[in-house]
Amino acid sequence: MDPSKQETNQKKASKPMARKETQEFQFVVYNTMTQQKEVFNPKIPGKVRMYVCGVTAYDFSHLGHARAAVSFDVLYRYLKHLGYEVTYVRNFTDVDDKIIRRANETGEDPISLSDRYCKEYNIDMSDLQCLSPTHEPRVSDHMEQIKDMITQIINKDFGYVVEGDVFFTVDKFSNYGKLSGQKLENNRAGERVAVDSRKRNPSDFALWKAAKPGEPSWDSPWGPGRPGWHIECSAMSAHYLSFKFDIHGGGLDLIFPHHENEIAQSCAACKESDVSYWMHNGHVTNNNEKMSKSLGNFFTIRQITERYHPLALRYFLINAHYRSPLNYSVVQLEGASDAVFYIYQTLKDCQDALLQLQEEMPNDGKPARISPDAKECISKLRNEFQVKMSDDLSTSLILTGAFLEALKLVNNLLTMLKKQQKQQRLLVIQSLKEIQNEVTKVLDVLGLQPPFSYNEVLLQLKEKALTRAGLVEDDVIRLIKERAEVRRNKDFLKSDQMRAHLQAQGIALMDVGTETIWRPCVPVQQDSEIVPSEGQKVPPKPESA
Repeated sequence: MDPSKQETNQKKASKPMARKETQEFQFVVYNTMTQQKEVFNPKIPGKVRMYVCGVTAYDFSHLGHARAAVSFDVLYRYLKHLGYEVTYVRNFTDVDDKIIRRANETGEDPISLSDRYCKEYNIDMSDLQCLSPTHEPRVSDHMEQIKDMITQIINKDFGYVVEGDVFFTVDKFSNYGKLSGQKLENNRAGERVAVDSRKRNPSDFALWKAAKPGEPSWDSPWGPGRPGWHIECSAMSAHYLSFKFDIHGGGLDLIFPHHENEIAQSCAACKESDVSYWMHNGHVTNNNEKMSKSLGNFFTIRQITERYHPLALRYFLINAHYRSPLNYSVVQLEGASDAVFYIYQTLKDCQDALLQLQEEMPNDGKPARISPDAKECISKLRNEFQVKMSDDLSTSLILTGAFLEALKLVNNLLTMLKKQQKQQRLLVIQSLKEIQNEVTKVLDVLGLQPPFSYNEVLLQLKEKALTRAGLVEDDVIRLIKERAEVRRNKDFLKSDQMRAHLQAQGIALMDVGTETIWRPCVPVQQDSEIVPSEGQKVPPKPESA
């Protein structure tokens, strides 16, 4: 997506409704700290401060990164929809062992390599219609804040220096493990934390690492070096949001040790440190195993969007509750693609009809008169949206039920419109307009409202379907003509076989009067492999959900 279009879309989405101090539906979120749903009340009325752990930028981002980004983008959009002024911070880790290793392999400067992948990540986020956070801090730009926090920790006797390294002493922090329930001995030494006999306790973790040859380093009171894994988020969240803020988010795998260590560091530096709500999204799995770069069983966002529209991928990601595991499935991706095509085709047909009948719409400023069915449909959709979203962002339940009923009613009204005389049409026209407005409000909060025309996104969805089928549109047009000739010869068995052959490839033929048109569909039989880009390896085939 063109970044300028994304910016336009962001401005549109940032116009909140007037926030009501007393809402009919209280917004509740699941708090990992208390392991229960709680009514959301920000520390400062009308304002929300939110920090989400971002990516370690050393490669293209994968589907797990997309899920985290989309999950918290939906939260960001919903809070803005409720009328809150939201400060949203999502960091980039651009100083890390993995970045250094990759840079050594490629012969690049580590900071330059990471900068390149930060930019690639933001392209993916734009494609997925994730609004830009308020701040996107990078570790390399916040060394002073990090060193200042480490100094505070040492001065309060929670840290100690050994030969230029600085470690956090977990024995001093009595509440260690309160988020995860993990014990000290479970701190995963050797994962990102090196096993080191110089530690007072094996669970002590690095705040600062002494410089090594061939690695980037910064001057510090303890000698040249670079930050440990965890300190960056404590320092940057405090810098942008203070030590007290509302929401800290990230993937489920970050609860321990990363977020547990963040709590220890922040509280050691400032005993008043407090985060009200800890929120975590579930894993994306492949064959029911967590999808990750370290396991080599991942698909990059780019690999997916080469074959599926980014809006179809977004639909797939929010069509499960953000806290539940989400198993990668081509069947579900095909279903998501089919679902968004139906949504945008219905809205395009509605928009086209309203444009043609624009002169028949009253412009007297009076409330629109709509049919009882339309009134009931809008009320049900509005109520269902409020109930489900306010219940810990139950997005998967919004995309069914009243939402689909609204689209069905739009199609029924469009059919009715064709049969009515001019004097009978006003009620239907106004009903269509009001239902369309309500549907697009829902899509906007979910991040599924396209920033360009419905016609354009439908053409893009058709192009992706052709790519998956290994066809170009000329192939389909040729087959349609051949099938028309077969039908003229009354060989209906062969005609049906030709239709079924295309349907197995994800191309549906529809006979409309004397004309045959095509649209994407869910293939009857599917190859669950994703074709790799040049030089990329494809993981094992996933199970279909």
